Amino acid sequence: MRKSVLLIGLGRYGRHVAQKLHEMNHDILAVDKNEELVNLTLPYVTNALVADSTDVRFLESLGIRNFDLCIVAIGDDFQSSLETTCQLKDMGAKYVVARASRGIHEKFLLRNGADEVVYPEKQLAQWTAIRYGYDHILDYFQLSDQYAVYEIPMPAEWAGHTIGELKVRQNYHVNVLGLKAHGSLSVDITPQTRMNAEDSVLIVARREAAQKFFAI
Repeated sequence: MRKSVLLIGLGRYGRHVAQKLHEMNHDILAVDKNEELVNLTLPYVTNALVADSTDVRFLESLGIRNFDLCIVAIGDDFQSSLETTCQLKDMGAKYVVARASRGIHEKFLLRNGADEVVYPEKQLAQWTAIRYGYDHILDYFQLSDQYAVYEIPMPAEWAGHTIGELKVRQNYHVNVLGLKAHGSLSVDITPQTRMNAEDSVLIVARREAAQKFFAI
């Protein structure tokens, strides 16, 4: 579904968001008070404006209710980030995602109307610690406080066997979501699926089960 997105804050993080939204073919109105940053983002957005997002009249002129999504990507200006988030919700924004730069910022954004808060440094730090803290993780994606998806090399004792033969869920307390081979992902997984040594495996597991599994 093509979305109408208001993106406020065009630093490095905001520009990366703009580029990805552009790839996804969404309509993007980008805003920043720094003209240089606006110009850098122009190739990836539908329209861009040089303006102060804490200016109530300016925000009102945009017709906030018409956007499917508002992203406040302001990072270091704590006050501007909070004011912008609060004003967007007061003007009837459908959904506001705000970027936090530290823990207290995250808490205040949620209290001031953000529907969701993204804390890139914290999230990337967690990913880095888990990805490189274990010897057998190729990639990792957090689903909730308790569950995550892990991509791992094929365990030697699994290669050549079917999922049913191994009784993966009963014996290891993890679920196999898919297999990757030569960059191609297969998610058509059944008890008869046979696993090859050159494949990597996508599993979903509770945190405690994953820790036990990786210790084996």
